[in-house]
Amino acid sequence: MANDIIRADGAPAPVGAYPHARRVGQLLFLSGIGPREPATNAIPGNVMDVDGNLLSYDIEAQCRQVFANVRTVLEASGARFEDLVDVTVYLTDIAHDFAAYNRLYAEAFAGVDACRTTVEVNALPTPIAIELKCVAALG
Repeated sequence: MANDIIRADGAPAPVGAYPHARRVGQLLFLSGIGPREPATNAIPGNVMDVDGNLLSYDIEAQCRQVFANVRTVLEASGARFEDLVDVTVYLTDIAHDFAAYNRLYAEAFAGVDACRTTVEVNALPTPIAIELKCVAALG
């Protein structure tokens, strides 16, 4: 059974000691992926004060970036969006952000028949508003 660790050069570095993804047999498990920009590590749409506190964020910018980051990790793993079978989405403000996220998800994942669960969390490890955890079926 194949058991490969995937580190995607084109994706933002993980914020902890874990790979971007791991293939076990014909399943590919992606670690939680956020919207940081690969080249700069910046979080698109975040406005911070001089002390580094989050003042505001742009959920649409973060959605677009996190979807691009998921695509990058999938492609580095030899997979595509269409291979996704399960997507768990974590939002820090579901009441405020769900409508925009749901619209952009439908655009980005058009033709993808993955199961999806969306939950609200109190916080994520960095000042991001969205994170995705995905499973894909290969071959």
